[in-house]
Amino acid sequence: MTISSGESMTPQADSSARVVTRLALQYGVGIGLVCVVWMVGLQLTGNNGFGPKQLMAQLLVPLVAVASQWQLRRQLKPAKPGLGRSLGVGVLTTLLAAVVSAVGVMGLAAGAGEVAVDRHRAEVKEIVQAQQREAAKQGVSAALRQQQMQQIDHLTVGNIASSNFLQVLVLGLVLAVPAGIFLRE
Repeated sequence: MTISSGESMTPQADSSARVVTRLALQYGVGIGLVCVVWMVGLQLTGNNGFGPKQLMAQLLVPLVAVASQWQLRRQLKPAKPGLGRSLGVGVLTTLLAAVVSAVGVMGLAAGAGEVAVDRHRAEVKEIVQAQQREAAKQGVSAALRQQQMQQIDHLTVGNIASSNFLQVLVLGLVLAVPAGIFLRE
């Protein structure tokens, strides 16, 4: 009795898919929680937990995505992870980190209250006004500058969370994709 190549690969493929999922969950949720703890720590120390200092923890996301790809390569030895699994674990790690971080922003906003969100709006307004002073020198229209200020006035927790999600996702993918290509072998 012969076994087709598709049947003989199923247990190994299923096992490697579990490894990819397990690693992505461990690393992605772990670094996402680090980002949340950092934001909460910023808020508790009197800093803006929604502000630019979030970036200090978010910069760890691409490194952790690469670490998950490296761990996948080590666990599947002597077999090679291949491009799909290598990219998959990096992208999934980054995606999970972004989701956990964005949910953390929403939780922080609920816990810190509207006062903290208003303080964030005020800080963003200061930054944008400084940028607009420079933009006015370069001929940016007053209507566009006014529109930017109105957007800041209507900034919601959902906007902040989606911005956080995209920032973490893009930062993670910037390093996870090239590393996945490199670590496929």
